[in-house]
Amino acid sequence: MVPHQTLLPGLLDSQIRSVDYLHQVRKADLHPGDWVFVKTLRSLYRIKVKEHGRYEISGGWFDKKGMPPTELGIAGCTWGGSAIKIDIVAACGLRLEFSNRLITSPIQKIVLFRHQHLR
Repeated sequence: MVPHQTLLPGLLDSQIRSVDYLHQVRKADLHPGDWVFVKTLRSLYRIKVKEHGRYEISGGWFDKKGMPPTELGIAGCTWGGSAIKIDIVAACGLRLEFSNRLITSPIQKIVLFRHQHLR
């Protein structure tokens, strides 16, 4: 039998590669004014893209706590453990982690609304 610790790197590599096949929204593809709606297993989050890696977040946990829309960063998405994919805002099947360390339930659906940018 193969020792447990040798299985983890292979499993992690496999998980990382599998993200490419998930419906996802990458941070680099977003522009200020865009909206990302993220439906998790338990909540709906509304994310307005701001400048400099900041987002205005409402819904879900923030609404349950009676908080107004809150500006903060998005750390990325996790599989539920400590490994995080930092270049994406949301990916179906993963959990969204905000910069305040809040982690959502698994993401079920993502809808992106593009702001009409003047060119």
